[in-house]
Amino acid sequence: MKTKAIKSKKYILLNIRTEILIVLSIVVLILSIYIQVRGHNFIIFDDNVYVTENLQVQSGISLDSLSWAFGLKENTPMYWHPLTWISHMLDVQIYGLHPGMHHIVNLILHLLNSVMLFYVLKRMTGEIWKSAIVALLFAAHPLNVESVAWIAARKNVLSTLFWMLTILFYVRYTERPDLKKYVLTLMVFSLGLLAKPMLMTIPFVLLLLDFWPIKRLQIRNVCAEKNEKPKPIGKREKSKVVSLPFIILEKIPFILIALIVTSIAALSMQQSNIYISFESVPLKLRVENALVSYIIYIFRMIWPVNLAVFYPFPKTIAIWKTISAGILLVSASWLSFYFYRRKPYLLVGWFWFIGALVPVIGLVQAGLWPAMADRWAYVPLIGIFIILCWMMPEIFGKWKFKKYSLTIMAFIVISFLMFKTWSQVQYWSNSITLFEYTVKTTQNNSVAQNNLGSLYAMRGNIARAAKHFLETLRIDPKNKSAGNNLGRAYFITGRIDNAILQYKKVLDIYPDDVNAIKNLALLYSKKEQHEMSILVLKRWAQLQMDNPEPCYYIAQMYAVINREDEANVWLKKAIEKGYNNWELIKKDKRFKNIIDNEYFKQKMISR
Repeated sequence: MKTKAIKSKKYILLNIRTEILIVLSIVVLILSIYIQVRGHNFIIFDDNVYVTENLQVQSGISLDSLSWAFGLKENTPMYWHPLTWISHMLDVQIYGLHPGMHHIVNLILHLLNSVMLFYVLKRMTGEIWKSAIVALLFAAHPLNVESVAWIAARKNVLSTLFWMLTILFYVRYTERPDLKKYVLTLMVFSLGLLAKPMLMTIPFVLLLLDFWPIKRLQIRNVCAEKNEKPKPIGKREKSKVVSLPFIILEKIPFILIALIVTSIAALSMQQSNIYISFESVPLKLRVENALVSYIIYIFRMIWPVNLAVFYPFPKTIAIWKTISAGILLVSASWLSFYFYRRKPYLLVGWFWFIGALVPVIGLVQAGLWPAMADRWAYVPLIGIFIILCWMMPEIFGKWKFKKYSLTIMAFIVISFLMFKTWSQVQYWSNSITLFEYTVKTTQNNSVAQNNLGSLYAMRGNIARAAKHFLETLRIDPKNKSAGNNLGRAYFITGRIDNAILQYKKVLDIYPDDVNAIKNLALLYSKKEQHEMSILVLKRWAQLQMDNPEPCYYIAQMYAVINREDEANVWLKKAIEKGYNNWELIKKDKRFKNIIDNEYFKQKMISR
C-alpha cells in the first residue's frame, strides 16, 4: 500500500512539473512573438473611436463615464459592450495615451487565454499533451495576431477570458452540482457578454461539452461499442449522466441572458444607424459569402498567408464556389455525426467551429462589414485545433515511432506558425505599414486605399494621397469619404476647378452631404463667385435649419457684394438661432455698417 501511495505521489508530482513546464512554454512562446507590440502605435482604424478620439474613454473611470459605457449611444458607431469600454477607460487612467501599454494589456489577456485553454481542456479530458498542443496552436497562430496586436480588438481577447472562465466554472459545477456554482457560472457568462455579445453561442458549446468530454449526455451510447464503463477524467470526478431534457432546461437561463444582452446590443446598433439593410446587401449574397467564408477560415488556418485587417465584401460570388463550399460543409457535418460514437471529438470540435462563428458569419451586418475577419476566428478555430490534436495520434495508430513523429511534427508546425506570426505582428507597428501591406495582399480594397490616402494627406504628401483617393473611387465610385478627401487634396494643391468638380460629383450622389456643401461654398468664395457660394450655403441652411453657421456665412457673402439689406436679414437669423460670437462679428469689417443699427446694439447689450 505504501509503495502504491509513493508511486501515486510521484506520478502527481511529475504531472504538476509537466504542467508547470507547459505553462512556462506557452508564456515564453507568446512573449517571444508579441513583446514587439510594446513599441507599436495606435492604428487609425477604430483605435481612434475606442481610445484616441473618444473623450469619454479619455476621462478615465468616473460616474459619468460608467453611465456612458452602460448607456445606449446615438453617435457612436459601435454596439453595446460596456465592459470593453470600461477596460479602455482603465487603461487610459493608468497609462494615459501610451500605445505600448495598451498593447501590453492585450498581450497579457492573450497569454491568460492560452493558459486557461490548456488548463480547461486538460481538466475536462485528462489529456495533458493534447491539451498543450491545442493551447500552443492557439497561442502561436497568425490568425490571432489581429486580436492581440489591435487595441480596438480588446473586446475579443477580453471576452475570450470570460469564455474560458465560463467553461471552467461549468466543469466544476458538473463535477459536484450545486446552486452556488451554477449561479457563479451564469455570472461569469454575463460578464463575458458585457465584453462582447459573440459569447451568445456558449450555451450551445456547453451542450456539446456535455456530450464530450464531460460525458453527461448519452455517455452510455458513446461507450457502447467498446462495452466499457465511463472512466473518471484526470483529477476530475466522473460527471453523472443526466437526461437531455434536464440538460436543455439547465441552459435556458444562459439563453435568456444571451437574448437580453444581444437585444440591447441590437438596439444600440439601431440607434447608431449602422445596420446594413437587405436592400444594400441581399440575403442571398450574405448566405453565399457565409458558406465560402467557413472554408476560407479553415484554409487560412492551414496556410496563413496574405492576412489583412480588412477583406472587402464581395459584390458577387461564383456559383461553383458556393456549391463547393456547401458540399464540403455538409460532408464534414455528416462525417462528424457518422463517427460520433467512436470519435466524439469530431462532432464537438466541428460544431464548436461552426456554431461559434454564427454571430459574425455575416447574415446580420452592421457598420463597415467585411467579407470575413481574422479576429472572428479567435475562438471558433479552437474546435478545429481540438480535432487535429485528438485525430493525429489515432492516424499514427500503434506505430513504434509514433511519439517521436508526433513530437517532431508538432515542433515543426509550431515553429512555422511562430515565424509567420512574428512577421505578421510587424505589419501592425503603424497605420501606414498595416494598410500598405493590406493593399498588397487584397484586391480592390477601397477601405485600405482610402485610409492610406488619409494617412499620406496627414503627412503632407498630398500627391500620393490623391492617387490613393482616385484608386478608392475607381473601386467604389460612391465612396463619399474618398470623394470629399480627393476634393480637399485638389484644393490644397491649388487645383480649385478640379476640387469644385469633385465636390459636385459627391453632391450628385449625396445631395445632403453637408461637408461637401461647405467646401464647395468655400471654393466658390475663393474664386470670388459669391452668388454661387450663397446658393450653396442656402442649401446648407435648408438642411440644418437650426444651425446658425450657414446663416452667418450667407450674411458674410451678401456683405462682400455690398447687399447690406440681405446681409442684415441673414445676420439676424444667425443671431436668433444662437450665433453669439460677437467678437468675431465686431472684428469683421464687412459688418461694420450693419451692426451699428439699434437691433444689433440691443443684442450685444443683452448678451
